[in-house]
Amino acid sequence: MNATRARRIVQGFSLLELVIAVAIFAVIAAAAYGGLSTIARTRAALAAEQTRFAQVQRTLAVLAGDLAQAVSRSVRGDSGAELPALQGRADAIEFTRVGFANPLAEARSNLQRVMFSLAGGSLREGRYPVLDRAPGSQPDWRELLPNAGSLRLRYLGCDRVWRESWPPSEGLPCQIDVAAVAQLPRAVEVRIAPPELGEIRRVIELTEPAPCQMTGGPRQCAGSP
Repeated sequence: MNATRARRIVQGFSLLELVIAVAIFAVIAAAAYGGLSTIARTRAALAAEQTRFAQVQRTLAVLAGDLAQAVSRSVRGDSGAELPALQGRADAIEFTRVGFANPLAEARSNLQRVMFSLAGGSLREGRYPVLDRAPGSQPDWRELLPNAGSLRLRYLGCDRVWRESWPPSEGLPCQIDVAAVAQLPRAVEVRIAPPELGEIRRVIELTEPAPCQMTGGPRQCAGSP
């Protein structure tokens, strides 16, 4: 009897025991792989959301930075008509800003005309190389936020009334000392709605307009030619 038991010990696991062990190992491995795969997908999705949110934040920072430097300097369009210092609709905005870098000390103004609008679902920024345009002048465009969803703008006047467009049809009494085309809003409300993030709202306060003076022609600001 002892010899028979010894032979069974030497023989090791039976085929059934091996099959059961392999099956248990396979179940455990599948569960572990599924868990790791879920973690990897979750991390990738979070990374994509963080990248997208950072892109939205950078876009708003560019818009806020430009608006913070807006000045009350009207310009001439390519047809020769005078355009307001800030001209805005519910889905686009164009204005004059100070701070146009000039590292080569070129003979040009330190003011620049910029605009933001939606095109093909993307929010883009355009910058004109000159203030007062010649016929055919076109801005240089760059894409800021692809698949921006929607863009909604509102403008707060010195009378504390929000408007869908700027400038108002008539000059505001609270800015009676400033020509209608040179009046700036006190703040601009920006709403964008990227599909992945939902609506994002930001109110950008404008600084007081830079001093302008009449020079016998259109209103001029310090630093403009």
